[in-house]
Amino acid sequence: MKFLIDMNLSPEWCRVFERHGWEAVHWSEVGDPRATDRTIMVWAAENGCIVFTHDLDFGAILAGTQAQRPSVIQVRARDVLPDHLETVVVAAIGQLEPLLQAGALVIVDEARSRVRVLPLEQT
Repeated sequence: MKFLIDMNLSPEWCRVFERHGWEAVHWSEVGDPRATDRTIMVWAAENGCIVFTHDLDFGAILAGTQAQRPSVIQVRARDVLPDHLETVVVAAIGQLEPLLQAGALVIVDEARSRVRVLPLEQT
């Protein structure tokens, strides 16, 4: 699996993912730091990446567009540094890998993870 780390998360996450055998790139290495979320989503889909973010807008984009790709992992916590969340994020990815590869929105916080398969239905 390949991950695109959003600007609102530390580039340190790249090392975390790589240590667990996954490819990762921080958006600052491949795109304009001021790019829109839609631009980031398009780049991730075209490059086969899963977006890893702290931004709620990505879920809204998935819902609004009925997109099937890319998968998105949203972390929901005040402390989003790897030292705090690595264990729960890696566990969620390991548990939900088949769904992430097929297309999913995964929300991870300190206590649990939730998943919705893409495309998201509007309610």
